[in-house]
Amino acid sequence: MQLELQLSSEAPSTGSPGTVRPGGRTARTRAAVRDAVLAGLVEHGYPGLTVEYVAEHSGVHKTTLYRRWGGVEGLVTDALDFAGEDSWTPPDTGSLQGDLRALAREVVDAFGDPANAAAPTAFIAAAFQSPRAADALHRFYSERFARCAPLAARAVERGEAPAGTDSGAVARAVSAPLFLRLFITREPIDADIADQAADAVLAAVRAGVYAPPA
Repeated sequence: MQLELQLSSEAPSTGSPGTVRPGGRTARTRAAVRDAVLAGLVEHGYPGLTVEYVAEHSGVHKTTLYRRWGGVEGLVTDALDFAGEDSWTPPDTGSLQGDLRALAREVVDAFGDPANAAAPTAFIAAAFQSPRAADALHRFYSERFARCAPLAARAVERGEAPAGTDSGAVARAVSAPLFLRLFITREPIDADIADQAADAVLAAVRAGVYAPPA
């Protein structure tokens, strides 16, 4: 499951679920600020990020940054909220095993390559130092897990999962061992590890672990 935080000069595409975004210059300004925040977090980490850095790299005057975002915490929080305003949907491969493996491999794609992982890893580190960033990270992933509802619904319809299977719990279970390796034990992850995590969750789903008691 991706934490999509690559740098870009454009705002995310329109039409994402449950969001309304400003257009035109406002959206471009917000995207430029988001990019500068990402670059600063990667370069200096949360403790070294300053409003002055964001102003210099975004082209937005620091007075405007203070007025609109309030300071570094507000900038980081909004950058993460902005990342959640995309059109991501869970994989739809035609089978629950395929969906779970694809979901797990998204984590590998997002974090397995150090170059790709730099920005999302910096945001996760910021969440340990800023309560507002932690809240934003919680919102980001809670919303991501909520979007996984069709994954379980399709599996139930195909007879691959018991009725009432909790899609959020399934998505969390797929991601958990990968994030453990990434951020706790500092072990590498790859496609084989992703498939192993997905297949373990698949077995648990079939056993009814994520469904209400009969």
